[in-house]
Amino acid sequence: MEIKRFVGGNLESNGYIIFEKGGDGCYVVDPGYSGEKFLRAAEEAGLRILGILLTHHHHDHVGGVRKIRSAADCPVHMHKDDAGPYKDAVDVLLAGGESIPLGGESLRVLHTPGHTRGSVCFYSERGKAAFTGDTIFNVDLGRTDLEGGSGAAMERSVRETVSVWPNDTMIYPGHGDPCNMRFVRVHNGEYLEIMGEADRYRPWKGESFVL
Repeated sequence: MEIKRFVGGNLESNGYIIFEKGGDGCYVVDPGYSGEKFLRAAEEAGLRILGILLTHHHHDHVGGVRKIRSAADCPVHMHKDDAGPYKDAVDVLLAGGESIPLGGESLRVLHTPGHTRGSVCFYSERGKAAFTGDTIFNVDLGRTDLEGGSGAAMERSVRETVSVWPNDTMIYPGHGDPCNMRFVRVHNGEYLEIMGEADRYRPWKGESFVL
């Protein structure tokens, strides 16, 4: 799997274009700002946008959707529990458990409520990658004090879903730098607290780490 990351907007949100090397189709994940940037990048790479994958409904992750959907005539995927708050066109309502094909591999939709009721992660076992939105970042977790958020649900999502990912799984979050789960299991204090392993926590001080 090939991944292009874009950062923009007031909240410096991450958006991604993902595709299989040698293929001609791609997905856009969480285009939260300039839709033109994603359209231009796909065109320059000779890629056809197959769909837009949204991890949750917050504006800093969906702001560029209308422009891309209109120009590329592609479907928008979002969990059904976030489609109501989103209040815009959703073509594919997700429930969790679906498999989205991408060339010779696939993305599994994992329902990970906590930040919002309908938060999801898009996970590729073969590609060793998880697009996590605002569920988990490199050194902390997404906030749960906004409407639809739940600390109890976030704890379940971490315990039942995120904690299962192998150390070499790369997480591509909605904000901040990507990292692997090995890094999370050392430097993410909120994750370690939920897992009952706070004694392993080592605050991130900017040193290099091995991917």
